[in-house]
Amino acid sequence: MIPARFEYSAPETLSEALRLLGSDGEAKVLAGGQSLVPMMKFRLAQPGHLIDLARIPDLNFVAEENGAIRIGAMTTHNQVETSALIREKCPLLAKTAAHIGDVQVRNRGTIGGSVVHADPAADYPAALLAMEAKVKLVSASGERMAGLDEFLVDALTTLLEEGEILTEVHVPLERAGVLTAYRTLVQPASGFAMAGVGVRLGVENGTITFARVALTGVGSKPYRATAVEQALVGQGAGAETFAAAAAHATDGVDALSDMHASAEYRVNLAAVQVRRALEDAAGSA
Repeated sequence: MIPARFEYSAPETLSEALRLLGSDGEAKVLAGGQSLVPMMKFRLAQPGHLIDLARIPDLNFVAEENGAIRIGAMTTHNQVETSALIREKCPLLAKTAAHIGDVQVRNRGTIGGSVVHADPAADYPAALLAMEAKVKLVSASGERMAGLDEFLVDALTTLLEEGEILTEVHVPLERAGVLTAYRTLVQPASGFAMAGVGVRLGVENGTITFARVALTGVGSKPYRATAVEQALVGQGAGAETFAAAAAHATDGVDALSDMHASAEYRVNLAAVQVRRALEDAAGSA
């Protein structure tokens, strides 16, 4: 299908993008376009004005600063996957980026666009929640930081306010010795996760000392599986511990039920994927 008519702007500075966004109530920001453009073609989205961020060089970068990796919103999935700095300092994020879509999507899609779109089955949030990431939100009147857990409000709904642009994702440097893994089962046609799991695991002398586990594709929004984390810490790192902890993967969560999978199936799948991701992480030692 053909999108409805719209105005197009390609500013070369963030300040110009913010000015355009603030002056037009029908404007919408275009990042990689891998979600917005298909929605426009089906006329599920009909913005009157597209503001393309692709020509703003300050939004495409990866840098280390103050104990964190700063990633510009326009950094592509492929750049996240292949960045030597991210692979070394935030390996879970690089592992997760490698699972997103296909080669074409990874070359065009951006981390900022994915996070703002807030698809409940997107891959990044499972990793970013497990890494306790933050996002930087900028408007014409100032800027603010928000933890990803508070930024993701619900399916396709975020904390982003009118006139704001997400400009950076901040990920803390990985702790020494922490083991990581990302495991997902995707819906074949779309490539989106029916259950994706990001895991960070600290193990000393065979005992789990630290655990972060987050899931995507299971509920109305990605979430930290704190019950799994609590069941892991202080226990021996082994198959029985992983299986017992994984049984809590959907505690307190209303699993989605749709044409691809029932809620019952997703609950089952979530437990299996958490167990496998924990085994993957432990096996990477």
